[in-house]
Amino acid sequence: MMQSLDQHVIPQALMVEIDWAGRAVHIEYQWLGKNNAETPLLVFLHEGLGSISMWRDFPRTLCSALGCRGLVYSRPGYGQSTPRAADEAWAPNFMHRQAHDVLPTLLLALGVDTAANPPCLLGHSDGGSIALLYAARFPDRVAGAIVLAPHIMVEDLSVSSIAKARTAYLDTDLRQRLARHHANPDSAFWGWNNIWLNPAFRSWSIEAEIAAITCPLLAVQGLDDAYGTLHHIRGIAQSVPQTELLELAECGHSPHRDQPAQLISSIEEFLIRHDLHSPR
Repeated sequence: MMQSLDQHVIPQALMVEIDWAGRAVHIEYQWLGKNNAETPLLVFLHEGLGSISMWRDFPRTLCSALGCRGLVYSRPGYGQSTPRAADEAWAPNFMHRQAHDVLPTLLLALGVDTAANPPCLLGHSDGGSIALLYAARFPDRVAGAIVLAPHIMVEDLSVSSIAKARTAYLDTDLRQRLARHHANPDSAFWGWNNIWLNPAFRSWSIEAEIAAITCPLLAVQGLDDAYGTLHHIRGIAQSVPQTELLELAECGHSPHRDQPAQLISSIEEFLIRHDLHSPR
């Protein structure tokens, strides 16, 4: 949900315009290794306060280690993408809309043929939930999914930590630090914070619908995560029997930041097991 903001890498990014619910929306995106057309594609889906730059070097490092291509983008409301309108309040289905509408439209606009060459999805936090929802809705268009600290329901722990983030945004320099990663930090923060703290969101759950996932799935959780417990990845395994679990010690909400070496090694082994890696 919220990670350290003090050091960051702002990669070169491009813009593409898509139509989302009758509105022209500009999406910030970045290709990694695009010219390696024969290699697998990893699509990175960021966290609830994330963006391209909030990933730092992880996508580039992972793609280099795996010898694959990467597509990283900032969802509407984040990074340099079209911000959320000041009067636009997200509904409890906001992650469904990203998975069912925005992501497939973006992939089409960027020429990704998900029917002929399904990509792998790698999502963190809210992005992990979006990856699960996409894989459940479009099971034939995903080769595999890797989800880091995903949410499949709303826990008291999550709500408590998000309430603390609201206090930090109002009383500390968090807004200034988020401004390094978002053209409109209020768009990013309040869209995320308001819906997660909305009482109507407390009943949100995707535990039933993710049972439609058929692709290989790796679910990762840090044992020191302040935003979620092991219930999420273990719940995924109950609904999706082919799920492989990775529970990381000395790791909080961002496994790619806290345990990058172990995570990259585990992802590579997962992709090799399922023949989703680049030949060496």
